[in-house]
Amino acid sequence: QVQLVESGGGLVQAGGSLRLSCAYSGSIFRINTMGWYRQAPGKQRELVAGITPAGSTNYADSVKGRFTISRDNAKNTVYLQMNNLKPEDTAVYYCNAKPFFTSWGQGTQVTVSS
Repeated sequence: QVQLVESGGGLVQAGGSLRLSCAYSGSIFRINTMGWYRQAPGKQRELVAGITPAGSTNYADSVKGRFTISRDNAKNTVYLQMNNLKPEDTAVYYCNAKPFFTSWGQGTQVTVSS
């Protein structure tokens, strides 16, 4: 079974913070780079942050300095700490491998009000 379960989204005011979690099953996710993706209404899904099995990270310019990706390989979990949130961060957030696996989880909704 290959599975991805995202959680931690919600409604927050601009400037606030959220911590997203992604629990995964399947060896493909343990041995690959993992990423957080997001999709806003009318927009294509985009990569927000990535992390290698060893912990090296990279970020989209739009979130650099505000978001932090991390992973706990022993717990099969990837996290995304989101600080100083902006209305333009509003989207459904997904986790997946990078390059992404063909199946996606349900995602978790993040809504940032002004």
